[in-house]
Amino acid sequence: MDIQTCIAKLGYVGVLNFATVDEDGAPQVRNISAIHYEGTDIYFLTARGKPFARQLLRDGRVQISGYTRFKETIRVSGKAEPVPEAEQRKWRDVLYAEQPYLENVYPGETKNIDTMFVIKDYTIEYFCLSTRPITREYFTVGNAVLKPKGYRITEDCIGCGTCQSVCPQSAIDEGAPFAIRQNNCLQCGNCFENCPAQAIERL
Repeated sequence: MDIQTCIAKLGYVGVLNFATVDEDGAPQVRNISAIHYEGTDIYFLTARGKPFARQLLRDGRVQISGYTRFKETIRVSGKAEPVPEAEQRKWRDVLYAEQPYLENVYPGETKNIDTMFVIKDYTIEYFCLSTRPITREYFTVGNAVLKPKGYRITEDCIGCGTCQSVCPQSAIDEGAPFAIRQNNCLQCGNCFENCPAQAIERL
């Protein structure tokens, strides 16, 4: 798996879930299909008067999720920025040309209410449930910083093998200390809860 393949898969999915947080701190999710991919840049639009646009303009943080028929989840986490005013029409016209249905939604000059946003710096999490063990990979785009997730076995490991025996995906290898194969880890926490030496830490 790689960045461009993940982006291509998002394009095949078509309609993606975009999540933000509103002014009360409550999660908000909506389905977005008005998306254009330019290299690794992700362009999308929404009307300026919608809560979605206001949340993006206030904070910018957004998470995008797509799920393929092959049991793959692709999650994009980044910050959306308004496209510069001088480029708004250019990218809007590109998106309208790719998605003709938009002309039915905002015909003629009413499309001027649309605002184009772009995400340039983001992380991608690829998670596939159709393999055994499962597959998990992370990628960074632009200046994004990846924050570790999951669990790690520390030097306090006593080598008892309990973690290995309770791992649903057999993703823990024997050693000193035992080691979790992060690309195969469900991040379920079963090893963490069952370690008798409390030698496993949450990342």
